[in-house]
Amino acid sequence: MKELGQVANLDRVPSPALLVWPDRVQANIERMIELAGDPARLRPHVKTHKMDAVVRMHLASGIERFKAATIAELELCLAAGAREVLLAYPLVGPNRGRLVQLATRYPEATVQFLADNAEVVTSMDRRCEEAGIELGVFLDFDCGMQRTGTDSIAESLRLAAAVHESGSLCFSGVHAYDGHVRVASVEERERIWDAAMDSVRRLVKALQESGLRVEAVVGGGSPTFGLHAAKQGWQCSPGTTVFWDGGYGAAFPDLPFESAAAILTRVISKPGNNRLCLDLGHKAIASEGPLENRVRLLGLEGAKPVQHSEEHLVVEVEDASLFELGHCVLGIPHHICPTVALHQEAFLVRGGEATGERWEVTARNRRITV
Repeated sequence: MKELGQVANLDRVPSPALLVWPDRVQANIERMIELAGDPARLRPHVKTHKMDAVVRMHLASGIERFKAATIAELELCLAAGAREVLLAYPLVGPNRGRLVQLATRYPEATVQFLADNAEVVTSMDRRCEEAGIELGVFLDFDCGMQRTGTDSIAESLRLAAAVHESGSLCFSGVHAYDGHVRVASVEERERIWDAAMDSVRRLVKALQESGLRVEAVVGGGSPTFGLHAAKQGWQCSPGTTVFWDGGYGAAFPDLPFESAAAILTRVISKPGNNRLCLDLGHKAIASEGPLENRVRLLGLEGAKPVQHSEEHLVVEVEDASLFELGHCVLGIPHHICPTVALHQEAFLVRGGEATGERWEVTARNRRITV
């Protein structure tokens, strides 16, 4: 994977800061299209970037369908001009009304949601009837993740029939997220994936035999994107591929994506002859997982993280005197998606220098207008 290289003009960027390379984002989008064979097969998940500017880059590349995890992400896509958006998250509480509000506001777009129980079908049918709109429904089928959805083909058939018989809902197809398939070995990954997809294929066959037309199957995330793209003619919904990150880059070197985002951090203190303190705390980078797996510090690959708190990251180095206070370091997050959500904006890097341009992380908050 091509490294990010040196960045000039970082003196104009306060740290910690999210940096984004638009040319690398575009290259990753083009790789997504190349793998899928047709932009119409792509329904990328916007939860990674949450940015209006990036949605518009997808649209300019011919990608018109998207997947969202929050109402704010859904609104982001609709406001940017997306033709079709699936809210791939269970609808409960006020979010049901919020979804209807947005669908009413953007009647030219197709808005869809997931269902894995009869109650949400009944409730949303009533709400849509009152609002005079129609929403699409994807069955949320559990193909092994065991997080949301039903793994029962019989229950799925009942839900699909209820949607088909409703007055204000349209059966759109099946959604199956295989997030449990993430082993590094390509052969083992394919074996586990194929077993998971076999359950989906059996469901699709059962739905068709019951007389229901399955308009679409939305499958997979980033680790299995290559498998879905090459071996199954369904819609693919990768998310992390647009920015990539250290975790997926290390685990899945077979996938042809490159880092398009990083965190700028600076040395703020030298608490000892062999220690550096960076302004890269929990509030600037995702802090899940072991301490040593949160960030790859470019130029400090041998540094050992020893302490991480809200605003500080302390690392051990051989000789702290080699680094001046204010020394800039770029970090590749292990997990880019929750890292992006910690930042209000991204500073752009073009041609090897920070340009002063900024992209808002539009759907960082869970509410934009509704």
